[in-house]
Amino acid sequence: MRTVSSLSVLGVFAVLGLGACKETTGPRTGDPIRVGVAVALTGSLAVEGLDARRGYELWAEFVNTERGGLLVDGVRRPVELLIRDDASNAATSAQLVAELIDVERVDFLLGPYGSAATLTTSAVAEEKGTIMIAPNGASEEIYTRGFANTFGILTPGREYTKAAIERLAERGARTMVLAQETGSAFSASVGQGALAWAAANGLTVLAVLEYPREASDLSAVIDAANALAPDVFIGGGHFADAVRFTRTAAQRGFSPPAMLLTVGPGGPEFTAALGDTANGVLGPTQWDRTMGWQGEAFGTPAQYAARYAARFGTPPTYQAAQSTAGGVVLGHAIEAANSTASDAVRARLRTMDLMTFYGPVRFDATGKNIAKPMGVVQVQGGASVVVAPSAIAVGALRYPR
Repeated sequence: MRTVSSLSVLGVFAVLGLGACKETTGPRTGDPIRVGVAVALTGSLAVEGLDARRGYELWAEFVNTERGGLLVDGVRRPVELLIRDDASNAATSAQLVAELIDVERVDFLLGPYGSAATLTTSAVAEEKGTIMIAPNGASEEIYTRGFANTFGILTPGREYTKAAIERLAERGARTMVLAQETGSAFSASVGQGALAWAAANGLTVLAVLEYPREASDLSAVIDAANALAPDVFIGGGHFADAVRFTRTAAQRGFSPPAMLLTVGPGGPEFTAALGDTANGVLGPTQWDRTMGWQGEAFGTPAQYAARYAARFGTPPTYQAAQSTAGGVVLGHAIEAANSTASDAVRARLRTMDLMTFYGPVRFDATGKNIAKPMGVVQVQGGASVVVAPSAIAVGALRYPR
């Protein structure tokens, strides 16, 4: 188990010379609101986990520097993040969250990266009565357990492929192969959705291929798919899988008219890793800087992206954006409740109807965000372009790619 030092954003400000909070002549400054995070900073999910960490940090810095803290009962209370490395292990994540609650006495939690860790940490949060905003878990299973303290930001995994499959069917796609990671709640949720959307749109599923979690060689999967010559190949899993699928397909001469990968194509790391090989690949995206949302905090997606790039020297991925949005939602609920009491904040979350730079947020009775549509991007000319659904598309889907 690896532990990162408590990242008080107040401490970061001191290093940067920014000061602990913005000087104001308004409300006095009170005690920090302590927010715990266990997230993958090492291991197989470290790329996405680092994006999530940066997203959380940007939110806390915004609150503390721009607002002087969250306004609660007439007092500005700065946010203090306590961040731990769960090393991409769901059991470790749960253990760290328990320590954050019991030892560090955090007031709230922001969730880990990945559905597996979200499942384990949300169970701990529920047992201990601590609210957790979960921006990075997409499995439908998260919302089937009757929990009262977990609120998810992103569109669930079952919806990941819906818009892409609908658009590809409109363009003439008729057959599909699905490859999914075994032992992954996220991949299972995405896969179930892909099969349902294929059936609904008249696509014949030629095969469902499985591969072990964290597989380093996907050539057998690619060869099996190639032999079936599908119109659409869908690869589940996370960022590392997407890179391996794309690279292996190119090496082994597999070039289906459409390749849809569930995590990767929407982020700059994907094209950086693959260069021109990434062109034409499709992927669902929770968010893109070209989308037309606008919120009170961070403004538009483009404005958020500019702030993020100025702070971290790289464009934001949707994982970063949804993590920041998780903080925005938590902060809004605390201020609306005018309290840090769990019952009051929970009540505000349950009735929330909020537009953010990341999109609309409105929770159903299970804690699922039911307001936000999923986008589809395609890598075109080395850049990710939103191509579906039509309401938010800024470019045309290329099929065949």
